[in-house]
Amino acid sequence: MSTFHATVTPPWDERAWRDVARAAWRAGIAPDQLTWDGDGQASLLAGVDVLAQAPVRLAPHVPPDFLALAGSVLCHRDAQRHGLLYRLLWRIASGERALLERETDADVRRAGELAKAVGRDSHKMKAFVRFREVPGERDAFVAWFEPEHFIVDRVAPFFARRFAGMRWAILTPYRSAFWDGSALGFGGGATRGDAPADDAQDALWRTYYANIFNPARLNPRMMTQEMPQKYWKNLPEARLLPTLLAEAGARVQAMADREAEAPRRRIPERVVEPLPRAEGLPALRAAARECRRCELWQPATQTVFGEGPSSARIMIVGEQPGDAEDLSGRPFVGPAGQLFDRALATHGIDRARLYLTNAVKHFRFEQRGKRRLHRNPAVSHMQACRPWLEREIATVKPRIIVCLGATAARAVFGAGFKLMEQRATWMRLDDGTRAFATVHPSWVLRQASGEARDTAYQSFVDDLALLAELADAAQDASS
Repeated sequence: MSTFHATVTPPWDERAWRDVARAAWRAGIAPDQLTWDGDGQASLLAGVDVLAQAPVRLAPHVPPDFLALAGSVLCHRDAQRHGLLYRLLWRIASGERALLERETDADVRRAGELAKAVGRDSHKMKAFVRFREVPGERDAFVAWFEPEHFIVDRVAPFFARRFAGMRWAILTPYRSAFWDGSALGFGGGATRGDAPADDAQDALWRTYYANIFNPARLNPRMMTQEMPQKYWKNLPEARLLPTLLAEAGARVQAMADREAEAPRRRIPERVVEPLPRAEGLPALRAAARECRRCELWQPATQTVFGEGPSSARIMIVGEQPGDAEDLSGRPFVGPAGQLFDRALATHGIDRARLYLTNAVKHFRFEQRGKRRLHRNPAVSHMQACRPWLEREIATVKPRIIVCLGATAARAVFGAGFKLMEQRATWMRLDDGTRAFATVHPSWVLRQASGEARDTAYQSFVDDLALLAELADAAQDASS
């Protein structure tokens, strides 16, 4: 029987393994004919390189679950993992399509064990990496970590998302990851001495940990399971553990002996500043520029107040400004606003005769490198901005209100409003104003391009037909 040889470089790379496994399958090489670099028997047997073999059949078809499993298993240090995965691929592609559902199968069970071990190691890396500032450099940090398995490439994107606003490096004995604020890169292994020693942040970590440590809930066995001692040497707070453990009994007794106190509110009542006295839209707009009723004013460029004639009979209420609106200070000028203008033009509605505003007046976003990605406003943000919207409605006195998106609909109709159930349905507010809600134009843009987006856009245009029916009458009444 012929023997064949396979090499995966780097050994944890899913694409590299898939290329070799696909070539072996197409060449008709059975699992017992194939040896892999890293397998226990690889050094004992010589063979022909798999990639040099001519294909005799089509590429294998496997379910997505197998590819996800392979991605995890390949990160394990088990020397037999490449051969294990190829056996599973061979069996699945040969007709055992439901193989992964058979948990009692020896290969399936072993692959599951390896994947779980990689998952645990990935969790530990996310929990126990501690960045230290690089002396003499601004916003530059380095961390040292010693993973059990080849997980750096797998976990590094998590840190790129979590710490997008700073430059960092994670060094490990076999692999290093780097983030420059916009792109993720990888390099060779390092040593503990390549990472900075303790910095001022270590003292903050120790202070924080000492204050949250609860001796009454101490469970040393569970603690060492979740935070094994091999990680302690790289954790600044771990230096406190011997003292905290030794003093735990005395602290618990002191807590038990302490006289009972009346319960106190754990979170103090948040004081929300009242709206200033302002009459008319120009005064309201000027007052809103100084709004500090929630924290969104801090990262935002500016307040984006409503825009349009004070005599407008139709008010459009969106959800919140986007990136373009935050930079320009005007509502509905970005891609979603342009799509909305196009939909209005379909019905012959003049945007200049409408009053356009948002339920939330500041842009909430997540910094991702140089990009600012939209985040939905929280209920607290909507509540903080609600008085501004109420003042706009009271000042403009529209006959018709159109809500674009769920946030806008809840701000106008209340928290119980269900957009997709009550979409494009006329309702009356307490003061008699007619109103309805539809999707936000950004929802249309989020649909997959092609037929799905065309269908979403047409349904949005159809909803606005309700407005077109009454727009002329509402504007005539205001003349």
